Amino acid sequence: MKQINVGIGELAVSKNPEEKIKTFGLGSCVAVIVLDPKSRSVGLMHVALPDSTINPEKAQKLPGYFADTGIPYLFQEMAKLGSNAKGQGLIFKLVGGAQVMDPNLRFNIGKRNILTIKKILWKYNLAVVAEEVGGHISRTVDVDAGTGRVTISQGS
Repeated sequence: MKQINVGIGELAVSKNPEEKIKTFGLGSCVAVIVLDPKSRSVGLMHVALPDSTINPEKAQKLPGYFADTGIPYLFQEMAKLGSNAKGQGLIFKLVGGAQVMDPNLRFNIGKRNILTIKKILWKYNLAVVAEEVGGHISRTVDVDAGTGRVTISQGS
């Protein structure tokens, strides 16, 4: 099985049953996993921050880095594989959003990432069906393009 690694701010989509998409070290970052049962395709995006207004140039170059630019970009990439361009019919899962480097909850980036992603999905009348978020551990996650199975492990 071929593995596609997704770095911070990156995303990958696939409908090749011989591929697996994986991302590592989800601390406060959140993996947005999308499954399309109709087109039999999957996607995974590694979101670092909720709002692109802090760095519009970075959002142009790496839209997946921010939740607000990444979600529409993920829809666009999934549409290339036959999915609905507004996300209708897609199944969403979230992993990550932990408090690993902010013990005093000063920035609360993980929680803000989760809430922003959910708010954006709600605007499209979409919802998250499963999540493993929060806590104080780093996670690694992969999604099998052939089965849609999501595997989560602690650490990298």
